[in-house]
Amino acid sequence: MVTTVPAERTATRSRTRTILTLSAAVVVAIAANAVVAAVAVATGAPATYGPLTLPAYGLFTALGVIAGWIGWTLVQRKAHDPRRTLSILVPAVTVVSFVPDVLLLVLGFIPGTTTGAVIALMVMHLVVVAVAVPAYAFASRAH
Repeated sequence: MVTTVPAERTATRSRTRTILTLSAAVVVAIAANAVVAAVAVATGAPATYGPLTLPAYGLFTALGVIAGWIGWTLVQRKAHDPRRTLSILVPAVTVVSFVPDVLLLVLGFIPGTTTGAVIALMVMHLVVVAVAVPAYAFASRAH
């Protein structure tokens, strides 16, 4: 006897899997970024440096994972060759994400900015990418 699962039920499972996967990615990325922040502070970044505090990097990590998922989904739906497009777009967007950090280093518009603090912020971008991209690939298989 073959049983079929209604399309609505499959869609709900897919959505649930995506939400759980992205939520896990946010938690893992925030935890890894907490380590990056702790190392930065231990090596000389000011402990009170705003961008290296949990509220700041936690928010931006979550927003980064969500924004990345939106972009990933759009590319998956619209690109002629999504895999190729993503293989170009992900590194390009990652490099572009360093621009505010470089400007922060050069202009020092946040008090307490040090080279070590800015390097930590850049590493945090890499952490988000390293955690989010596999999560996106896993979540995409659910669709």
